[in-house]
Amino acid sequence: MAHGKRFRQQFQKVQRDHVYPPSEAINLIKETASANFDETVEVHVRLGVNVRHAEEQLRGTLALPNGLGKDVRVAVFAQGDKARDAEAAGADIVGADDLAAKIEEGFDEFDVVIATPDMMPTVGRLGRVLGPSGKMPNPKVGTVTEDVEKAVGESKAGKVEYRTDRQAIVHLAIGKASFDADKLLENYAAVMDEISKAKPASTKGRYILSISISTTMGPGISVDPTKATEQDIFPESGSAEEAEAVPA
Repeated sequence: MAHGKRFRQQFQKVQRDHVYPPSEAINLIKETASANFDETVEVHVRLGVNVRHAEEQLRGTLALPNGLGKDVRVAVFAQGDKARDAEAAGADIVGADDLAAKIEEGFDEFDVVIATPDMMPTVGRLGRVLGPSGKMPNPKVGTVTEDVEKAVGESKAGKVEYRTDRQAIVHLAIGKASFDADKLLENYAAVMDEISKAKPASTKGRYILSISISTTMGPGISVDPTKATEQDIFPESGSAEEAEAVPA
């Protein structure tokens, strides 16, 4: 696919055969963000897991320390008091059969779907619509719950869901290009910490195979997959702690 002049100019800033330390990659990502809107910064992590085995599929949620920098639109399937709780917590749209019918007709102006357990028979018929986009409520990630007030609040605050795709890659947004570099790096570290902790016990060999980050309209930047712990990502903080521990 042919790219425009702007993309080619940003592409030239990236050394294609170089794997960047996380902090350098984040600084470079800010340089390559040149669209006329605030681009989303994305991280893509390729894992050495066999997603054909259920026990090696990753799926979970995490709260980014600095949020996503965008208004997360939340749709909630609930009735009665639970519907009122969702509205009070700031849900953008709340409904039951009426909301299901609206989604079946093509409505998709939401980022997260939350449902109370009693609404899952209604939500279940939307699997073909919500499933491919990763928006199907799931009790494992806290989007099927009686505590809709808490779930809505967490989603609005920047809680994001992650999962491996068919190529064993986790795709996640970690903020906006306008974020300070340190905030993007903190979000990146939170993602890598979560993925590292989620390593399936049955996984053999290398776990994190490759990492790349990019903006919505920018080129991909390869990040060193061996630097995936907080100590590796923030080496200067580790050094400072060690220095304080050394007696004068």
